[in-house]
Amino acid sequence: MYITIFGFALIGFFLTGSYAAIKLGWTNEAGSVDPNNRHFQAMHDKYNQGFKVDSVQMVHNRYEALNRIIVLNDFYPKNAHYILSVLEQKGDEREVLRMLDAVDLQLKDNQSYQNALKQLKSKNATKKDKVNGLSVYEWMNIFEWQDFKVAVAKDKKIIDSVARKTGVEARLIVACLVGEQIRLFNSNREAYKKWIGPLKVLSVESQFSFGVTGIKEHTAKNIESHLRNPKSVYYIGKEYEDLLNFVATDTAAISLERIDRLTNFRNHFYSYMYAAIFLKQVKMQWERGGYPIDNRPEILATLFNVGYPQSVPKSNPRVGGSTIKIYEKPYSFGAIAFQFYYSGELYDLFPFEKRKFDWDAAI
Repeated sequence: MYITIFGFALIGFFLTGSYAAIKLGWTNEAGSVDPNNRHFQAMHDKYNQGFKVDSVQMVHNRYEALNRIIVLNDFYPKNAHYILSVLEQKGDEREVLRMLDAVDLQLKDNQSYQNALKQLKSKNATKKDKVNGLSVYEWMNIFEWQDFKVAVAKDKKIIDSVARKTGVEARLIVACLVGEQIRLFNSNREAYKKWIGPLKVLSVESQFSFGVTGIKEHTAKNIESHLRNPKSVYYIGKEYEDLLNFVATDTAAISLERIDRLTNFRNHFYSYMYAAIFLKQVKMQWERGGYPIDNRPEILATLFNVGYPQSVPKSNPRVGGSTIKIYEKPYSFGAIAFQFYYSGELYDLFPFEKRKFDWDAAI
């Protein structure tokens, strides 16, 4: 009974504020306000709901975080490592910036560190005045390029399917597509005005070259021939021999089927399939010749553009191919493919694989 009464009495003391009369250890010291309280509040206010998290700002926040981590690493590498790990694992720039602000507060009296931060802020302020939001690759700043990106995104599943069947990296296939398509994405062309631009679709060629990747008929025939010839320097293996089988059996019908499959407006599967097989064939040719070009997208694209006759394995291959004018500025086919490949554009759809060929088997 005593314990029960005492318990209720103690609760009563707490509720009425009279608990100070009870001489318990944790009530002996009066509370105080931390000297940095206003800094904590400012940090909270900085990252409230008004803190920008749109895609552009997220990129800016990540760059800011990385730069500040680099500065911190010169003074306290252990803490810099922890913060960088959070950024890499969680990708939460807001939380990482809070961590860095906490460090800044702790080092507010460290003059060397504060001076380093001031230099960083000054550098960023100067840089901000020069930023124009454009790509370093001029031809990627034309509005038609935005239409192209929408159009190629529609073919992602098809391109990925071809990549899986052939073991050729999807991004490498798209690099060749870009070289062929970008010259057609021209606002001065009637085709662009009528349907390419409005519908955001790829241009399907049907005269001298065929399909979205511009495969010539004689090149298509050679691709098919090398695919089934184990003695060819372009032979890529028995497991690939049936990739281009025809339903038709006689020559005339096969020719018609070949053109139909390449010029199909609704499904560009064979445009990508022929392109991917060609890339793998010349890759094998050069590998057998002792000059591997697996990691040379600019050379592979150049060869795709100029064809088999120009594909001669050597130690100093040259980038080139057709000259393409984009708003009157000339580019070579190989250079366009190279710039796209390493630009980071469309990386979310067509990422870099560990290997350009047989990527599904990459460790």
